[in-house]
Amino acid sequence: MDADIGVVVVSYQSLATIDDCLARLRDAVGVAAIRVVDNDSTDGTVAVIQRHAVADPRVQFIANPDNAGFAVACNQGAAAIAAQAPSCRWLAFVNPDALVEVDTLSRLRQLALQRRAAGVDVLLGVDLVDEAGTRDPAARRRAPDFLAMLGGFAAGLRGRRPGSRAALALQPDDGAELQPVEAISGALMFLARARFERIGGFDEAYRLHAEDLDLCRRLAADGVELAVANRVRVVHVRGVSSRSNPWFVEWHKHRGLWRYFRKFEAAQRGVGVRALVFALIWARFPFAVVRAMLRSRT
Repeated sequence: MDADIGVVVVSYQSLATIDDCLARLRDAVGVAAIRVVDNDSTDGTVAVIQRHAVADPRVQFIANPDNAGFAVACNQGAAAIAAQAPSCRWLAFVNPDALVEVDTLSRLRQLALQRRAAGVDVLLGVDLVDEAGTRDPAARRRAPDFLAMLGGFAAGLRGRRPGSRAALALQPDDGAELQPVEAISGALMFLARARFERIGGFDEAYRLHAEDLDLCRRLAADGVELAVANRVRVVHVRGVSSRSNPWFVEWHKHRGLWRYFRKFEAAQRGVGVRALVFALIWARFPFAVVRAMLRSRT
């Protein structure tokens, strides 16, 4: 089958993994173009990207003068593929800490083609694991549960924080090749380029986090099936970029969750409910920062 997959990688302070990530993508079957968008890294990431670009004409990069945010950078990469490699019918958004195998993307393409033959377009995620093989609960997700947030912190009392990975996680269904979900992880997302363009790409009002949930919700509303390819496994070295500034990450994570609520649910809720959701999201923020800082030191 022809190479018709365009890959977008957004990097920021990704020196620990970007070399391995790009080497694997260059070896991956079906890849026609790789566009790396760097959000002003200062740790040597850009030098590694440049080395790959010199060695492989499929690799090109955009060096942003500041950190424009994940959604903006993803859209930049997708637009570059559309303009410079229009034969790419498929898009794969791959985090710099996601390490694909040689057949990862071609297997996803085959699964997407099978669903298309049945009249369905899909957004596909993968079975994400860490370096030890432990599954990432963020791979299979529900949409954020704001009603649970309002039950007197009922979800929190059960150890399930609305918007957290634990609260949103779905159990793997290993008997299903494709497991339907409400949202997939932004660590690796695979879909038809035409579908991505049809909904206008990522919402650039999100700076960091929740833009993947937003994309999933809009694609589902447009008739796209969301599923995880349970037999396609990818190692995800979590938190490589996030460790550099936990406060920044948590601020934008909570800001993104509030935007998601305002965009999709606030109109159906009363003023009191909206105020409570706002208060509970931001009441959680300082505790989330402390947890993130403690994790970054381990």
